[in-house]
Amino acid sequence: MTTITLNLSPELEHQIRTEASRQGVEPHRYILNALQEHLQPRLPTTQPTEADLLQQINIGFSAKTWEEYHALITKRHAETLTPEEHEQLIQMSDRLEQLNVTRIQALIQLATFRNQPLTDLMQTLGINPHPDIVDYV
Repeated sequence: MTTITLNLSPELEHQIRTEASRQGVEPHRYILNALQEHLQPRLPTTQPTEADLLQQINIGFSAKTWEEYHALITKRHAETLTPEEHEQLIQMSDRLEQLNVTRIQALIQLATFRNQPLTDLMQTLGINPHPDIVDYV
């Protein structure tokens, strides 16, 4: 992966950090996601490479964000969520759903690219096609 350094105004940095926090992702991941979403529609005829698809498959919450997410779910089960925490949980759940859609689309594309059944690809990548049911919302 290539590294690019950006010089941001304090206002733009604050906006990025605020939005990343709202979506439950790290600022660098938010920037990458935003760039991918912005550039993707402009290149509809360009086929992603295997490396691009693998990168999309691996996009997800950071360990810290997962901890916060599970803590909010625990508070929801205990019926102790504040209205602000409830909104944060909804936003995180929405972002998780978006990431999962992107991930499964990339998995399907990669399986097609490799001419391989999806379940075989998932097994090759160490992704359990039958995970335990998780209560996300």
